[in-house]
Amino acid sequence: MKNQETFKPYIPADKVTPELTAASIITGIILAIVFGAANAYLGLRVGMTVSASIPAAVISMGVIRLILKKDSILESNMVQTIGSAGESLAAGAIFTLPVLFLWASEGKIETPGILEIAVIAICGGLLGVFFMVPLRNALIVQEHGVLPYPEGTACAEVLLAGEEEGSGGSTVFAGMGIAAGIKFVVDGLKIIPGAVSMRLNTLKTEIATEVYPALIGVGYICGPKIASYMFAGGILGWLVLIPAIVIFGYHNTIYPGTETIGQIYEAGGATKIWSLYIRYIGAGAVAAGGMISLVKSLPLIVSTFREAIRSLRKGHEDMTLRTERDLSMKTVLGMIALLVLVIWLVPSIPVSIAGAVMIVLFGFFFATVSSKMVGLVGSSNNPVSGMAIATLLFATLLLKMSGDTGIHGMQGAIAIGSVICIIACMAGDTSQDLKTGYILGATPKKQQIGEIIGTLVAAVTIGGVLYLLSMAWGFGTEELSAPQATLMKMIVEGVMDGNLPWALVIIGAFIAIVVEILGIAVLPVAIGLYLPLELSSGIMVGGLVRLYVSKKKLQDEKTRKDVTNRGILFCSGMIAGEGLVGILLALLAVFGVADRIDLSGVVNTGIWGGIVLLIVSVFLVQKAAFHTKGNQKACEKNE
Repeated sequence: MKNQETFKPYIPADKVTPELTAASIITGIILAIVFGAANAYLGLRVGMTVSASIPAAVISMGVIRLILKKDSILESNMVQTIGSAGESLAAGAIFTLPVLFLWASEGKIETPGILEIAVIAICGGLLGVFFMVPLRNALIVQEHGVLPYPEGTACAEVLLAGEEEGSGGSTVFAGMGIAAGIKFVVDGLKIIPGAVSMRLNTLKTEIATEVYPALIGVGYICGPKIASYMFAGGILGWLVLIPAIVIFGYHNTIYPGTETIGQIYEAGGATKIWSLYIRYIGAGAVAAGGMISLVKSLPLIVSTFREAIRSLRKGHEDMTLRTERDLSMKTVLGMIALLVLVIWLVPSIPVSIAGAVMIVLFGFFFATVSSKMVGLVGSSNNPVSGMAIATLLFATLLLKMSGDTGIHGMQGAIAIGSVICIIACMAGDTSQDLKTGYILGATPKKQQIGEIIGTLVAAVTIGGVLYLLSMAWGFGTEELSAPQATLMKMIVEGVMDGNLPWALVIIGAFIAIVVEILGIAVLPVAIGLYLPLELSSGIMVGGLVRLYVSKKKLQDEKTRKDVTNRGILFCSGMIAGEGLVGILLALLAVFGVADRIDLSGVVNTGIWGGIVLLIVSVFLVQKAAFHTKGNQKACEKNE
C-alpha cells in the first residue's frame, strides 16, 4: 500500500501542538468514568452499548475551546481517546463479569472483590492497548483508504468541523438533560410507566415497547436497517415462536419447564414462556451468529495476523517523524510479559504459566480480528459476542477435561473469557481512536499513553459500578436483565453440568443459519430474538426516526449530513444522561432514599402517560436534528 506516502494529516508531522496536557488528561479521566458507568448501565439494561468517541469529542471541544479558551484540536482528540477507553472497557466487562455476581447471589461463590475485578479488567484492557501498537502500522497506516474505520473517521470529521463551526456541545448536553429528567420521572418518581404493553389473546402472546429515550437513541444511532433486523428477531420470538409453543404444546410438559405449557402461560404469560424457552433459542442464534461472523472473517483474520507478525518483527524504531512514533517494542513486549505473570499469579484466573501464555496468544489473535472488523464494518458489528462465546466454550471444555469441574472451573472459565472479551473490545476502540489521530496528525505514542490512562481509570472504577448496580437491583432482574452475562452463564453452566436444553439451542442455531442464507445480518436478528420485545421495539422507534430524518428533502447533501449528525449527538447525550441517572437511582436505592421519592401511589398516569412520553421523545429527537437555523431554512424551502 502506498496510501501512507501520499496522505497528509490535518496537523503536519513537523508541527508540534499540545496533546497530552493536564487539561486533556483530567477531562478525559472524568469522561472515562462518566461514559464507562453510563455504558455499563445501558449494556446491562438492553444488551447493547454505543461508542462514546463522538460525544466525548464534542464535550472535549466544549471544554478545551469554550471553557479553557484553547485552540488545540489534538488536545480535544486526546480527551476523546482517554474518555472512550472507559466506555469500551465497560462494554467488555459487562459481557462476563456480572456472572460472578449472579453466582454469588445463588450462594455458589463469594461476591467478587473490587480488586479482583480491577485486576481482570486491567489485564484485558492493557493487553488490548499493547496489541494495537504493532497492529497500528499494518492496519491504520498501510490500509488507509482501504479500511474506513467508520467511527474513527466520523470522530475526526466532528473534530475538524468543530474547528470551523463550533463544537455542538450544547446538543449533547441538551440530550443529557432531557433524558435525565425523563428517566428520573419514570424510574425515580414512578409517575409514568416505563413500558406500554398489550396482550394478544388470540395469539397467546403480547406486544410491548419501553418508552425510555435511551432506547430511541440507540435505534437512531444504529440506523433503521440494524434496528429493523433486531425488531424482526423480536417479532419472530414473540409473534411466531411463543404462539407456536403455547398453542401446540399447551397440554405438554417440555424441558426445561416442569409444568405444562398451559400452566406456565396462565401463571406467567408470554414473558414466562420467553424466559424458559425463547431465551435458549435466542442464545443458540447468538452463538451461531457469532461463529458465522468469525468464519466469514477468517480470510481477513489470516491476512491481518500475517501483517501483524511482519510488523512486529520489523518494529518501529526506525521511524523518526512525530506522527509515526509508537511506544517502543521493548516496552510493549516487557509489559505483555509482566501481564502474563499477573494472569498466572491471580488466584481468580486458575491457569498455569502455559495457560497464561495461551490466553495472551488467543488475545492477540482476537485483537487482530476485532481491529480488522471494526475497520471494515464499525464497532457496532464487531462480533465480540461470538469471540466471547467461542472462548468460553473452549475454556470450559479444557477446564472440564483437566478435572477442574464444578463452580471453581466455571469461575475460571468466566475469568478467562472476561480477559479475552475486554481485549477484543479495547483493541477495537483503540484502533478507532488511532484512526482519528492518524487523520488529525496526532502522535501515536501519546495516544497510546492516553489509552493506558483511560484503561487504568475505567478498570479501577468498573468494579464499583458493578457493585453499586448489584446492590441496588441485582443482575438478571427486570431492571437490569444483563442479557449477555446471563447468556454466558447459561453456556458455561450448560457445558460444565451437561444440562443445557440443546434442542432449543440447536433450533436457534438453525434460525441463524437461515437468516445468513437469506443474506441478512445475523447478529442483530439473533439479539432481537434473545432480548424481550419491549427493548427491540423501542430501538425500532429510534430507527424509524432516523429513517424519517434521512428521507427528509433537504437543500444539499451537506445539510442532510449535518442534520443526521446532530441527531446522533443529541441521542448520544440522551444515552449518557439516562445512564447517569440510572447510576444515581442505584445510589438512592442503596441508601434507602428511592422509596421516599416514589410517588406512584399518589400520581399514576397509566398507559397513556407512557404513550405520550414516547411521542414526546420522538418529537424531541427529530426537533433536535433540525434545530440549526440553516437546517430550518433548508427544510422550509422544501416543504
